[in-house]
Amino acid sequence: MSSWHNVSVNDLGQVITGYTPPVKNTEYFGNEYPFITPTDMTVDSRIVQTDRFLSQTGYEYRRNRLLPPNAICVTCVGSLGKMCMTSVPSATNQQINSVVVDQDRHDSYFVYYLLRTKTAVIKSVAGGVATPIVKKSTFASLVVSVPSLATQHKIAAILSNYDDLIENNTRRIKILEAMASTIYREWFVEFRFPGHEKVKMVESELGLIPQGWEIVTLSDIVELTRKGLTPSKFPKETFAHYSIPAFDNGGFPTLDAGNTIKSSKYVVPPDCVLMSKLNPQIPRVWLPFINTVHRPIASTEFLIIKPKSGVDCVYLFHLFQSLEFSREFSVQRLGTSRSHQRVSPAGFLGMSILLPNESLLNEFRAKVSPIVDLCNVLRLKNTNLRKTRDLLLPKLISGELDVSDLDINIDGIQPRKGGTHIPHPLTEWLHSDEKILAGKPVIKGTRLAVEFIVDLLEHDWNEDKILENYPGITREEIEACRAYQKKVLNASASG
Repeated sequence: MSSWHNVSVNDLGQVITGYTPPVKNTEYFGNEYPFITPTDMTVDSRIVQTDRFLSQTGYEYRRNRLLPPNAICVTCVGSLGKMCMTSVPSATNQQINSVVVDQDRHDSYFVYYLLRTKTAVIKSVAGGVATPIVKKSTFASLVVSVPSLATQHKIAAILSNYDDLIENNTRRIKILEAMASTIYREWFVEFRFPGHEKVKMVESELGLIPQGWEIVTLSDIVELTRKGLTPSKFPKETFAHYSIPAFDNGGFPTLDAGNTIKSSKYVVPPDCVLMSKLNPQIPRVWLPFINTVHRPIASTEFLIIKPKSGVDCVYLFHLFQSLEFSREFSVQRLGTSRSHQRVSPAGFLGMSILLPNESLLNEFRAKVSPIVDLCNVLRLKNTNLRKTRDLLLPKLISGELDVSDLDINIDGIQPRKGGTHIPHPLTEWLHSDEKILAGKPVIKGTRLAVEFIVDLLEHDWNEDKILENYPGITREEIEACRAYQKKVLNASASG
């Protein structure tokens, strides 16, 4: 700890408070620059996916509030302490203070992890009554302890390796889930299931449907379980807690000690689907992966749905996730307060759905279950990676674990001024610009990263499917992505 010294957040770089352009001026909004708000951020992820983007006009509206890649964004109004890092030039709203790190003196990734350990401190200095607020001046004056730049690089390299793996697994999960949802939609919404050409379409109250399919109410095929449990009676036990905040913050259960959970919960049994009855206009559907190490429990705001014979959880999960079902489910909501409307269990069970024949359901389960199983394996890997990272985080950031003398390869961990190290020359089809995905190789004229296209190919997307979904690219560009990745892998193997 002798090389560590105290500095203020302001000493780490430039602190910038965001700004929202006038929403009535629609020309300020477009699809070019991410516009980050607290609702876009989770408590556990560096990366952020935004609902809104600014146009070039909106981006230039407040040039002094713009963020380069690798800025650290911290929510300082409302949901205090949420954090993310920018990967491309971005902007935030006024609820967020951001640190544009002085990379000549500090490592951006180290600063991100450092601030992650200061959430409790940030909350403790908040003012405001109804809404907690940390002023820019208060945030900038917070005192933190930092080591030498070389040690910062090493700490960042260690922790970033965990988050890189988590983000890669998360990206694979999204691709796999998109594949499964596409199959569901093709078969059960568009009626392009295997052998559909030979099946006659017949009239029904829902319009034309395949012969052999039937209209049923949900009470015919599922039941609700309400077995309760009071976690506080087991104060030393750690539970896998399926809550609405956990769903919204990344879609994996939190591991909470019984003495920290104050209200009663539902026991989550094997082979079930969870669906939030609260504010159904925001779809929240969960297919729990049961970790046998920790007893799973769920908020009583979830419906715990068990299939009866003839259907299975994989089909139900994709049914409940579908846009068509979500719309009908939302119609069932009751309550006068828009922020606390609910669907009653009876309303849910009384809904009518179109049920395919059993042989097609079995075929769907056989095709999609391996995809779901792989997603669950990746989620469990992420759970273990987070657990290890979170054990290391406070020890590394406090200096309890001294890495200053360790031989750690930090090449490529800290991009300079937002650029990413490019290990091989790019072809005429590929491009790198620090303003696009922090300099990652992309297909020219797009924001499609080489690693994203390769991920699609590795997960059974052929060239025709990629071209259908991304019509702006060519086969030559897909092949260029494949060839570039091959060079990277060959270099890694020979190294």
